[in-house]
Amino acid sequence: MRNEILHGYLIHHRKYRERSHIVHLFTQEHGRVDGILRQTPPPQYQPICLQASGKSDLKNFTKLEIVNQPIFFFGDAFFSGFYLNEILLRLCPPEVEMPETYLQYAETLAQLQHITKQTHPNHFLKQILRQFEHELLQELGYPLDFSMDSNQQNITANQHYLFQLNDGFIPSAQDSRLAISGQQILSMCEYEKGRDFDSEQLQLLSKLYRQMITSLLGDRPLKSRQLWIQNSQT
Repeated sequence: MRNEILHGYLIHHRKYRERSHIVHLFTQEHGRVDGILRQTPPPQYQPICLQASGKSDLKNFTKLEIVNQPIFFFGDAFFSGFYLNEILLRLCPPEVEMPETYLQYAETLAQLQHITKQTHPNHFLKQILRQFEHELLQELGYPLDFSMDSNQQNITANQHYLFQLNDGFIPSAQDSRLAISGQQILSMCEYEKGRDFDSEQLQLLSKLYRQMITSLLGDRPLKSRQLWIQNSQT
């Protein structure tokens, strides 16, 4: 990059030497971009614009501008924002454009500001988090085929299946706690981009996406999830 203007959000930062920070951005132009910022980092969840230069993995960031007023999250919105930023940092490869995820991230941040106004805030929160994960996993190269099993046979409503990240839906001889009904899987075939998921689809995606994200993360669990659980128990 040579004096390239980037638009995006700060997703993580840490101190680097006396007056600098290593910052990780999620940008409209190049997805996740890492670099060195020689000033105080901007607030998270707030659109920014800056200039990036350099050929190495760590760019030099200058001319930072904060575009809008700060956004402050509390309660479940706070932990949700932490979660979004953590999975972007952990799962997104550097400098790979992810336009659909970027748009969904911005939309999710806007929606998180309205949790307390919802009649059913828990359902609303599940909805927007599953929509974000849906776009992220698609652009990371892990789209799910809800019509075919691991043997390239049609999913059938009265069959049960187990799910594996690299294999997809594997037919199971019997029902179990981990098994998913074919009818539930087939419900996703009717989903159209941009719509809300219904209750059955949300139940399925909560189960599948947690398993997929856990597999992709490897041995290091999400700090945001651990803190969220701890907070709900206090």
